[in-house]
Amino acid sequence: MHIPDGMISPKMYIPLHVVNAGLLIVAYKKIKRELNEETLPYIASLSALSFVLMFLQVPLPGGTSVHGVGVAPLAIIFGPWLGYFAIALVLLLQAVLLGVGGITSYSVNALCIGFLGSFVAYYSFKILKPIFKEKVSLLVAGFLAIIVAALFIAISLGLQPLIAHDAQGTPLFFPFGIRTTVPVLLVPHIFVGIGEGILTLFLYEFVKGRISNE
Repeated sequence: MHIPDGMISPKMYIPLHVVNAGLLIVAYKKIKRELNEETLPYIASLSALSFVLMFLQVPLPGGTSVHGVGVAPLAIIFGPWLGYFAIALVLLLQAVLLGVGGITSYSVNALCIGFLGSFVAYYSFKILKPIFKEKVSLLVAGFLAIIVAALFIAISLGLQPLIAHDAQGTPLFFPFGIRTTVPVLLVPHIFVGIGEGILTLFLYEFVKGRISNE
C-alpha cells in the first residue's frame, strides 16, 4: 500500500504535505494530555507491531505493495488522533531509515493509511457497536480501515496521469489510471482487511483486558 518516491506529482504531494503537517500538529495537541504511564507501553507495543506489519510487504504491479497495517487497534483503543499520529510516525521512520515508502509521497501515505484508516476504524466501530455485537463491530472496523486506505491510495495513484502529463498526454509520474489502480489494490487488500479485522478483535480484547486489570 506504501507509495514510493517518483510516483506522485508535486501538484499533489506539496499541498498534502501542508495538510498533513497541520493535522499532525492538531493530533499532537490532542493526544499529549492523554499519554500516561499506564497506556504508553501499550501504545508503543501496538506501534511497533504496526511497524513490523507494514515492513512485511508483497509487491503489486505498478510499484506499490500489499501489507497489514495495525491502525484499527490503535485508533479504537486510544482514539483516532493517536492512531493517526502513531501510524504517521511509523511511516516517517520507515521512509527515512529503511526506504519503505517515499519521502515525497509521505503525506499521501500518512493521510490515506494513518488519518483515514484511524478515523474510519474508530467511527465505524462506534456506529456499529450499538447495532451488532462488539466482536462483529471490531472485525468490520478493522476490515474497513484497510479497504478505505487502499481505495484512497489507489485513487491518489490513478489521478496522476490526469494531473501530471506532457503536451502529448504521456504521464510524467504514475502511468496507470483509476480504472486500473482501484481493482489492483482493492482485491488483494480484501484478504488483508479480513486479517486486520481478526487482529483488531484479538488486540482490542487483550489490551482492554490488561488495562482494566491494572
